[in-house]
Amino acid sequence: MSDAAQTTASAEPAKQTHQFQAEVQRVLQLVIHSLYSNKEIFLRELISNGSDALDKLRFASLTDPELIAGDTDYRIEIEGDEAAKTLTIRDNGIGMTHDELISNLGTIARSGTKQFLENLSAEQKTDANLIGQFGVGFYSGFIVAKSMSVTSRKAGSDESWTWTSEGTGEYSVQPAHAASRGTEIVLTLKDGEEEFARTWRLESLVGKYSDHIAFPIKLKKPVENHSASDDAEETDEAAEAKPETYAFSAVNKASALWTRPKSELKDEDYQSFFGSLEHGAGDALSWAHNKVEGAQSYTSLLYLPSKPPMDMMFGNRDERRGLKLYVKRVFIMDAAEQLLPSYLRFVRGVVDSDDLPLNVSRELLQDNKLTQAIRASCVKRVLDMMDKLASDEDSTKYLEFFKHFGGVLKEGLSEDYANRERIAKLMRFATTASEDMTSLDAYIARMKVGQDAIYYITAESLLAAKNSPHLEALKAKGVEVLLMHERIDEWVMGYLNEYAGKKVLSVAKGEIDLANIATLDGVAEATHAALPTDLAERITKALGDKVKIVRGSKRLSESAACLVVDQYEQALHLQRVLKAAGQPVHSGKAALEVNADHPLVKKLAETTDSAKFDDLANLLFEQAVLSEGGQLEDPSGFVKRLNGLLLAA
Repeated sequence: MSDAAQTTASAEPAKQTHQFQAEVQRVLQLVIHSLYSNKEIFLRELISNGSDALDKLRFASLTDPELIAGDTDYRIEIEGDEAAKTLTIRDNGIGMTHDELISNLGTIARSGTKQFLENLSAEQKTDANLIGQFGVGFYSGFIVAKSMSVTSRKAGSDESWTWTSEGTGEYSVQPAHAASRGTEIVLTLKDGEEEFARTWRLESLVGKYSDHIAFPIKLKKPVENHSASDDAEETDEAAEAKPETYAFSAVNKASALWTRPKSELKDEDYQSFFGSLEHGAGDALSWAHNKVEGAQSYTSLLYLPSKPPMDMMFGNRDERRGLKLYVKRVFIMDAAEQLLPSYLRFVRGVVDSDDLPLNVSRELLQDNKLTQAIRASCVKRVLDMMDKLASDEDSTKYLEFFKHFGGVLKEGLSEDYANRERIAKLMRFATTASEDMTSLDAYIARMKVGQDAIYYITAESLLAAKNSPHLEALKAKGVEVLLMHERIDEWVMGYLNEYAGKKVLSVAKGEIDLANIATLDGVAEATHAALPTDLAERITKALGDKVKIVRGSKRLSESAACLVVDQYEQALHLQRVLKAAGQPVHSGKAALEVNADHPLVKKLAETTDSAKFDDLANLLFEQAVLSEGGQLEDPSGFVKRLNGLLLAA
């Protein structure tokens, strides 16, 4: 070998071996050993990755046309070799550099993946469709492949690299000699998976999962290489001797589904496209496909999912996926949160505008008037879809939907003033009168004569809400109360002060006036003895600064005492949640309302021994704290006082 050749060989980078990131190893184990329910989805994932690479290149070429010089025919090619047991998927998209291969295939940067894995029990068998939702769809190839190699050349670069792995603990990266830009993935199939190298099988899978992809998906297929006239003269032996020829031909429609007329599309087409957006995680519950023309031209295709997306369940509220934004069929960005408010972050779909600039950024979207018009339209269409579901005679679908997404939808009560009434109409609640979830309209229809307000209570659990002492006087008059037990309830109900002309009031806050409501038939009108002023003063002195005030109660009929905050203060359970989270609490101390008719209070009034009185007064306060679901500051003191009372009985 010449000196020059030796110098060149020594200068060429050598093969590098790396260990997978810890989370990648866990994903690989999960993919290879657990996610077998629908193994064929690996092809959908790899095709989607190729489509993303083509989208990125098309966008980048708008400002740098040199990136596509000499090859403007965007495509994805698929080639199966049954004899060699290999499957090849290649695209002429943006490609990857050496560092991007390591970053994209050796690590998992997507937030939520680690938490997803931690929430997945070892015994749980999870559908393979989940993997794409966490940006790890590439690894699904190992479901059917014993090894995978990825050769990639970045657009605009002369360097190319090959990434290789058997899906175990390591992978290697070494120089390659790709003739053109893009990425080629070669899967060496496991024994028994040869079907994924067969042309008919690959064509059926493209039709099933990827027909909507906006770029041509070309499959290598055998073609006839002789004419009909030749057939007449050709012997059987000659025909057998002639080698079979192959060519790549498109097997998908290669047109964005949302650009096609609705009259051409079937439910299966819409569901298939939704599957590509959500990586097959369940069917869409409903969708709205609309084209707006005129001063503003855009198309929207919006979906309500039937199951919560993974990023909504485990992800960061502010880091979310949502609507994909296209401008004149050019992909611009994923998760365009400017097109829908946060409380509708579970909605999936596409918006394609003819008027936005191709170089639009998230900052420009924020203040763009056209964006604001599109956003308002999308919100209206989503709420319309939910209205329709909720008004159907069979409401079970909507109740199931609300079970999954109601907690997120409630955020709209605080975030979207313009649509607050519409959002409130979509709410569903458990109540003291019905085991079924009910709407506010249905609640109003059942209101008692003389009742002029909608009553609710918030608590840390449904059982705590149902058994709250604050409900006693309302139960006696048959007044229905909404039972709320999600953490967000107390916060959002602070923004819903009125609905359909009726005040919305918490039964655990302020004064409750039930004087105009008739008592239930056969139930005597409850009377509330006044709490003697001197007794209130003695209890206040015994409790010190633990309460704001001690007063008689009109809301208690069975319990001895309860804690009540002012009308516009935070509920006690919310104060505890905020304190536990290290957040500031602005509400003051609660009032202690006392039932003067209760035997314990009467005994307290008769007690002359100051030490015993203090113990009884503190027990009165502590049982009110416990009935609220609160924690005692001095549990041992409570036990000591309770034991003393029991021994004296």
